[in-house]
Amino acid sequence: MSTGTILAIVIPAVVLVLLIASAFALDRRRRHRLRGHPGPEEPHSSPDTRPLPDHVRERYLREWRGVQEQFADRPEAAVHDADRLVSVLMRERGCPTEDFERPARDLSVEHGRALEHYRAAHEIDLLAATHRATAEQLRGAMVHYRALFDELLPDGDQDGPGGPGR
Repeated sequence: MSTGTILAIVIPAVVLVLLIASAFALDRRRRHRLRGHPGPEEPHSSPDTRPLPDHVRERYLREWRGVQEQFADRPEAAVHDADRLVSVLMRERGCPTEDFERPARDLSVEHGRALEHYRAAHEIDLLAATHRATAEQLRGAMVHYRALFDELLPDGDQDGPGGPGR
């Protein structure tokens, strides 16, 4: 192989390696810079969640158990009651609930998983309001609401809101 051929192969390879290394360095710097700054999809301040006194926690736990118990006989009503209970709990913990999108944005910063549960369950609640939700969707909504309830009402309940084994 001639020197010219070797240079024709080596120089583009070196340039390619340098370009790839530069791209990685730029991406790493960009990620480091963004780490402390939420983007437009996230609000710049998270909700100021307030702790609940034990007697209030216990009241919510009793209400949640009641909602779960009515699911077998009145699933649409149970899903609607779960939506109402979670909304009240969110409001009491300090999350605004005037409209659906506001609590969704507020939850997105520190409670991304909870947001997914809230959106999925709330959509099914809207279907249930017009009697268009299937039994499986209603059951799924209750699972989402229970997960959201668990996240909104932590501490002090070893077995979770559903009781032992839920």
